[in-house]
Amino acid sequence: MTRSRFALLGAMGIDNFGSGLFLPLALLYVTRVLGVPLAVAGTAVTVGTTAGLLVPPLAGRLVDRAGPRTGVLAAQLLQAAGTSAYLLASGVGGVVVAAVLLGAGQQLFHSCLFALISEVAGDVPKDRPFAEVGMVRAGGFGLGGLTSSGLLTWFGDRGYSVALVVDVITFLVAAALVAAFVRPAQRVARAVRAPAGVLRNRPYLALILLSGMFGLSLDFFLIGTPVFVLDRLHAPIWLPGAILFLLTVLTSIGGTIALRLTRRLSRIDAMRAGSALFAAWCLASLGVLLVPQSWQVPYLLATTLVYAAGDLVFGPRSGALAEAAAPPEAKGRYLAAFQYAFTVAQVLAPAVVSLFSVSAWLPWVLVGGCACLAVLGLGRLGPRLPAAAVTPIQS
Repeated sequence: MTRSRFALLGAMGIDNFGSGLFLPLALLYVTRVLGVPLAVAGTAVTVGTTAGLLVPPLAGRLVDRAGPRTGVLAAQLLQAAGTSAYLLASGVGGVVVAAVLLGAGQQLFHSCLFALISEVAGDVPKDRPFAEVGMVRAGGFGLGGLTSSGLLTWFGDRGYSVALVVDVITFLVAAALVAAFVRPAQRVARAVRAPAGVLRNRPYLALILLSGMFGLSLDFFLIGTPVFVLDRLHAPIWLPGAILFLLTVLTSIGGTIALRLTRRLSRIDAMRAGSALFAAWCLASLGVLLVPQSWQVPYLLATTLVYAAGDLVFGPRSGALAEAAAPPEAKGRYLAAFQYAFTVAQVLAPAVVSLFSVSAWLPWVLVGGCACLAVLGLGRLGPRLPAAAVTPIQS
């Protein structure tokens, strides 16, 4: 299992390096290279990624029947196709097609990833395995973001196309690693009974909804930061990459440290703390509008520290709670359904970012308000989830 674990970590790092190259620049590519207005581009990407809403139920059944490794492989190939489609797009229609393929591939990937990590990790609490994968993915993504800034600095608008090509290659390399070296534990077939359906489990549905309020902050940071920094503040072109690099340094080394520092908190309490930190990040980021221009760069880098703390505290605990609260006989379907928290957030985020064309403060208020609602809702949800899933993990 050691070789499988290291191969999975390597594949995730390569996969996310490519994603870091292009995903933060997606809306900028559509607006600056393809010439689509921001409001139209945000709507087109939202319409395209809505296709991802159809994926989790299919992915869950695939995981329970064929295993998560098959789903992850299919997802990486689908994402490679979607990224390639962006290269061929010439207008709004092409953007929608590319967003459909890429969005479906992303949702299939994330719907299967938690289950694959769980199988490779074996019969242990999943907080640390999820944290380790999160650290590697964060490192790869941040390095990709830094590289994308270099590409734009050196090649100008041609750098977007270079980033797209490299992104396609990384998906294919990651798929090859998973296919060749990742061997999950032997799966035991279980009969799935109707009462295990996710729709009948109201506490789990509430967990999905509240995690989605948190997840909106993740996607908003990813695609909203470059738009806000470059189009609203007219800051240096290298700043979005520098912000991602700082986040990379913090999240790629801080995952297991955050687990140790919060080991006395229940998973619910850790998630509430992370959501509160995201609300604080939104408020602090909004404050940049009041800061003199000469201080905006260090100020935004400082607010990234708050965001990173929220991500480190919330991330591994949310996945571990979702895995532990799912019934064993339908774990694949439950973990795939949990992905709706981030699917819906990913669909909504471009539309929220497009509101920067209306006001520089409105998106921050919406995202921060959702984070506050997550804090309140998680407090009420905790007693309704299985006690063993919420119990503090000593590590």
